[in-house]
Amino acid sequence: MDERTPVLIGAGQFTYRGDPAVSPSPTTLLKIAAERAAIDAGLGAEALSRADAVAVAGYSIDAAGSKQGTIPHSSNPPAQLSAMLGAAPRWAVYSEMGGNTPQYMINVLAERIARGETEVALAVGCEFLGSTMKRLGKGLPFDDWAAVEDESPDPPARIGDPRPGNSPYEARYGLNRPINVYPLFENALRARDGRSIADHQARLGRLFSRFTEVAAGNPEAWFPIRRTPEDLVTVTEKNRMIGFPYPKLLNAIMEVDQSAAVILASVKAARELGVPEDRWVHLHGCADANDLWHVLERRDFHSSPAMRLTGRRALEMAGVGLDRIDHIDLYSCFPVAVEVGAEELGLSLDDPRGFTVTGGLPYMGGPGNNYPMHSVATMMGLLRAKPGTYGLVTANGWYLTKQSTGIYSTTPPSRPFERQDPAVIQREIDAMPHPEVIEAPEGRAVVETYTVVHKREGPFLGIVVGRDASGRRFAAHTPSDPATLMGMEAQEQVGRTGTVGQKEGRNLFIPD
Repeated sequence: MDERTPVLIGAGQFTYRGDPAVSPSPTTLLKIAAERAAIDAGLGAEALSRADAVAVAGYSIDAAGSKQGTIPHSSNPPAQLSAMLGAAPRWAVYSEMGGNTPQYMINVLAERIARGETEVALAVGCEFLGSTMKRLGKGLPFDDWAAVEDESPDPPARIGDPRPGNSPYEARYGLNRPINVYPLFENALRARDGRSIADHQARLGRLFSRFTEVAAGNPEAWFPIRRTPEDLVTVTEKNRMIGFPYPKLLNAIMEVDQSAAVILASVKAARELGVPEDRWVHLHGCADANDLWHVLERRDFHSSPAMRLTGRRALEMAGVGLDRIDHIDLYSCFPVAVEVGAEELGLSLDDPRGFTVTGGLPYMGGPGNNYPMHSVATMMGLLRAKPGTYGLVTANGWYLTKQSTGIYSTTPPSRPFERQDPAVIQREIDAMPHPEVIEAPEGRAVVETYTVVHKREGPFLGIVVGRDASGRRFAAHTPSDPATLMGMEAQEQVGRTGTVGQKEGRNLFIPD
């Protein structure tokens, strides 16, 4: 192999389950995961000082509009972490928002190594909303975090796409929250396939029950509990409906305290560090692309060209077919992300390989933008245990928007690492036809997809995406009376006709 070939040499994970009053600070969570990754590589923590590139996944509380922005945390996490590790990286970056981030960072770092720009790289991230929300709820102070999270005078360099995930028009109708948007995809998929609501709910229960079985055996899982299909889809006081058709147990859980890290190096640096070759894992294939950025511009609500094309490209780069893949982790914030991902990759939902190595975001945990780092870390262990096997990881950001894919194996690559410019796939996606969007529709219309949003007290908001008589797409609310909202959950609404118009400055769809 070329000495500049990138190789993953160590991975570490940490889940904090202790007293929230003494929970680790954000940068401490990063440090723990990084040190565990060094130990996993057979090195001491002091080896982390060799890192000449450090990439940190953005914290969810740094997202635009976050209400927890005053919680003490470093204003420059890469710089703060590097100082803790005794490292002086030439390239230190903090990511923009998106669950695709870890795989994207690994792809970029591997490319830097192959180009000779980096020798040893650390990719790391964490989430701390679990202890944060408990401290806020109990009125506990954050003085211990403030003492550790020293402020850095300079803002960090950023990596990734900084655009917000939705347009102002979409946000007006609630399409700025994953718990509102992913149900739109799920209902559209069910209607396309012609399944009844009851049959489709049973399908979702069967699909994610398999995820809970994996989580039950994962020592890092937030909820290591095996659940039946009925447990997952039966609405109860503890499993209330969030956004139809998803009860709570089918939603990613972000209020966790988890961190994960991966160390990459050139073959030359890995040998200099003395990392045994039986610890090496190779990134054989990778790809990155976005679907059309705004949800209302998508061709439809039950497909993802970016998932299909990044998967195809990663397999081509790796020189393997799906039949050679032994381990799979599909991003699983909600069931439809798995359903669409499997379909676009050409996988059957009953594939015996399963679709998670961790247990998935609702059960292993959904640590903000960092879940796929746990996927890769877990995948590395599985591949080392069965040398020569291959693993596939997909990572998804925003609303089936940003996609990053990686294919891994302990088998040494037979060709130089060469990441395709993401613009190649992006041009193909951007050229695909899509419907015209209208912001103030009037007249006859038909429902393309929909959801009903719930509070603890019950349903309170109906959201419809529809087409007007000219085929233009719009977003609207429905009347909020209980009969309308309950009826939307009792019977299929996709294809239902009605009238749309303005009321108090917003689009209102009134079904026939």
